Amino acid sequence: MMHGPEKSDSAIVAMKPVNKAGQPAAERVEPRAGTKGNTGQPRTRRTQSRDSVSQGLDRVRQAARQRKKERFTTLLHHVTIDALRESFLALKRRAASGVDGVTWGDYEADLEGNLQDLHARVHRGAYRALPVRRRFIPKPGGQQRPLGITALEDKIVQRAVVRVFNAIYEEDFLGFSYGFRPARSQHDAMDALATAIKTTPVNWILDADIRSYFDRIDQTWLVRMLEHRIGDERVLRLVRKWLRAGVLDEGVWSVSETGTPQGAVISPLLANVFLHYVFDLWAQQWRRREATGTIIFVRYADDVVAGFEHEADARRFWQAMRERFARFGLELHEDKTRLLEFGRHAAERRRQQGLGKPQTFTFLGFTFISGKSRRGAFLLKRKTRSDRMRARLREIKEQLCRRMHDPIPEQGRWLKAVVAGYFAYHAVPTNSRALGAFRFHVVDLWRWSLRRRSQKDHMTWDRMNRIAAAWLPPPRILHPWPEDRFAVKHPR
Repeated sequence: MMHGPEKSDSAIVAMKPVNKAGQPAAERVEPRAGTKGNTGQPRTRRTQSRDSVSQGLDRVRQAARQRKKERFTTLLHHVTIDALRESFLALKRRAASGVDGVTWGDYEADLEGNLQDLHARVHRGAYRALPVRRRFIPKPGGQQRPLGITALEDKIVQRAVVRVFNAIYEEDFLGFSYGFRPARSQHDAMDALATAIKTTPVNWILDADIRSYFDRIDQTWLVRMLEHRIGDERVLRLVRKWLRAGVLDEGVWSVSETGTPQGAVISPLLANVFLHYVFDLWAQQWRRREATGTIIFVRYADDVVAGFEHEADARRFWQAMRERFARFGLELHEDKTRLLEFGRHAAERRRQQGLGKPQTFTFLGFTFISGKSRRGAFLLKRKTRSDRMRARLREIKEQLCRRMHDPIPEQGRWLKAVVAGYFAYHAVPTNSRALGAFRFHVVDLWRWSLRRRSQKDHMTWDRMNRIAAAWLPPPRILHPWPEDRFAVKHPR
């Protein structure tokens, strides 16, 4: 059910939920989803092999939940032929090939024979990881982003190992960690942050940015952290092979002692494990031992947002965080890491001090704003980042140039999918104006493209609006209010 901005603050009571026995403590307003929420989703049971794979991992999951300090010494046997087959079928069919040039279709031609051979090599130690092929894609501002393309067999084995690791680490990861985890999304992270800001006495926000995080992960520390839970040397040897496989760039091979493999299936999980030990456990302990007021955390991969009741806590935590990261080879980006006054009382306090409106911060593609509802109550507003919108519109313009002479229905079907996909992520409450602006600019670009097809242009705005109405979805809010969805996913 959708509600307007006038919703009462009393709709949610900020109470500390009772943690389930044996589970790590979660956020005050963000109970950990636990086994039922993360891994107990309905499975598509198509074969007995899939049942056996799931049952085996269920036993690993149960052991990880009950024995928090146990090291798992026999894990490789869960990397079965059935698990490898499921991993292969989950890959994208049209993905670019790695350094070996093998595509999904090539491998499928003799799938069972290839899987039998791969399984045998993995279990006898003859499997060799191949270097990641590097290519570059353009970024906004004229820069280029490196993109790693992993060889197909490496993707298959890594995905199978990730399933095993998830069975263990989903029982260990804390509630405020959201990035690249099963049954957790960007919107779940934003819901938790918005609910925490609204229902707890958050007055200061620390928007932390880790400089080049994925390139600076210390591999030696990472393996030592894995050894806390992973005692199967054969699995650890696989991880070391992937870390040391290196990168092939324009025919030149190089390897680094830091960072995780670009584009590798296992990289997000390894990055989460690293920050689990470097940041999550430490931050939870700091909050319990050092804080004098309320503190909330939300982390999505390397994007960290912390909320504080007291400015003194925020500044002490910021300094302690710098020192903690330095011990493990990480560094906060000082130009992008900011402490700002934010929350329900920020506007009034700043008005009394003659400081103007509260500052804003960005998280997962949105700008977070301390605003007011029509009744004058505090309202956390989220608006699509303007730079992200401009970048998406530039991409659409480039594609329209390539599709300029396609029939209008074909262009319309493509643009309908583009706009619907954009709305599926950005159509959150308080973002209506940005949605309308995005659709208007898409229609304007489409009209510009159609007018260039002929010197005898008859594409008036009336005609263009009729065409757009026939193909493009209208701008409307698709997501519920954060606290409503959060209450459903985390009932108290």
